[in-house]
Amino acid sequence: MTVVLAPIVDQRADEPAIIDERGVTSWVELDTRVNRLVSALRDRGLVMGDTVVTMLGNQSEFLEVTLACAHGGWLHVPVNWHLVAREVAYVLDDASAAAVVCDPRWSAVVADALASTPLPSLRARLLTGDGASADFESYESALAAGDPSEIIDAQRGGPMFYTSGTTGFPKGVRSSLSAVGGPPEMLTLIAHSMAPMIGVTPGARDVQLVCGPIYHSAQWVFGVGALCSGATVVLQHRFDAAGVLELIDRHAVSSVHLVPTQMVRMLDLPEPVRSGFDGGSLRRIVHGAAPCPQSVKRRMIEWVGPVVTEYYGGTEGGFLTMIDAEDWATRPGSVGRPLEIIEIAILDSDGEPLGPNNPGQIWFRNLMGSRFEYHNAPEKTAAAHRGEGFGTLGDVGFFDDDGYLYLSDRKIDMIVSGGVNIYPAEIEGVLVEHPAISDAAVFGIPNEEMGESVHAAVALAPDQQWSAALEAEVSGFCRERLAGYKVPRSFELHAELPRSAAGKLTKRDLRDPWWDGIERSI
Repeated sequence: MTVVLAPIVDQRADEPAIIDERGVTSWVELDTRVNRLVSALRDRGLVMGDTVVTMLGNQSEFLEVTLACAHGGWLHVPVNWHLVAREVAYVLDDASAAAVVCDPRWSAVVADALASTPLPSLRARLLTGDGASADFESYESALAAGDPSEIIDAQRGGPMFYTSGTTGFPKGVRSSLSAVGGPPEMLTLIAHSMAPMIGVTPGARDVQLVCGPIYHSAQWVFGVGALCSGATVVLQHRFDAAGVLELIDRHAVSSVHLVPTQMVRMLDLPEPVRSGFDGGSLRRIVHGAAPCPQSVKRRMIEWVGPVVTEYYGGTEGGFLTMIDAEDWATRPGSVGRPLEIIEIAILDSDGEPLGPNNPGQIWFRNLMGSRFEYHNAPEKTAAAHRGEGFGTLGDVGFFDDDGYLYLSDRKIDMIVSGGVNIYPAEIEGVLVEHPAISDAAVFGIPNEEMGESVHAAVALAPDQQWSAALEAEVSGFCRERLAGYKVPRSFELHAELPRSAAGKLTKRDLRDPWWDGIERSI
């Protein structure tokens, strides 16, 4: 048996471990498949410290690869399946991929990426299912040939998530979860420590629903953390509001992670659908990843009861603060108090501490000594840290007199659309490659459903005129070079974009009019 799953398999055996849109995997089956996958990858030459890159959906194979990496001493890099070949190729190269596992839905994109970049480190290419191709070996065939017996000399591995950078391509974030080497039981200990935050109890027969892309760090934590705590994990690949309600009632789901956009879509369901929802099994809805309008949260609590808990955090720092529904009702807009193992400081531009109700940049440190770094980017790692182990996500906020944190702005220009972090610099770089555009500034504007929408202010090259045809051409140009969610949804035209004496775009002049009077400015 695998080290992590053995205690659960002994108790749960043939009970469901994973339920996805293709079927049910029992604890025994999951354990055997993970053993076989570790054996198969070792047979193909993978050694401790290697990297396994995946482009998989919310499917059982994602969790199988995660657990295989946790026992093989490998770094698991989940790739956003919205990315285009150019972006995937960058991640494969930057992560020095030794193995690639993908689903047939994205095999063409991955094959194009593999063809465009030399990867001397690559030793395995697996395609989920029974099929194979000129570019990939069958995942199921590889498992069938793997040894199902207990893994010898299991070594801990973990995930590295690629998050969009403020300049250029994304960078891998390595945190305490990413450590390679040592006993795999550490994953169990980490999962159990996070169990109260994700709404599960180790050893209980809880059911966790993951209805957002599991390649995101938050969804990964809620899926893998729950699974390693003994909870059954239900996976919905593409979010469907009515489908979520049906899955909760059908599988007696006890906890689920949502982003505000998903809550809006659930609240917007027809009244007969909402009134038909029982939800009696639901003990915890945890939301985060993006600001939630107070009106949306109030409506959600009125509908499902005081089971709604909010957190503030990020890939780099994990959970930093939390607030339950009762506390939030008396402090609407707050994201809660720091967790016991987290220290948060609010500092001004000179690094001096600020008192209550004075906004400043939010800095945090883990009192257990956990730190993060950006893979192959020491300068970015240094910029996100300051003395005594403090790091930042780039947000601005303040504490009230009772030590509750409120977010008020962002130091960096990140756009949060539907819970997804989007950084404008990469989009701006693509826009100015178009011959009709001489300058571009990308920023988020209010969107009732998504929170923010990607918007571009552009200045045209001489002798160019903006038109519906040119807008369509520019959008198509971007779509060929960027994931679809990064393509601007709207444009505005300027003779010249505002820049400082140093040549930096002063985006606030462009962005502020859009946010005038909006409930939250972050």
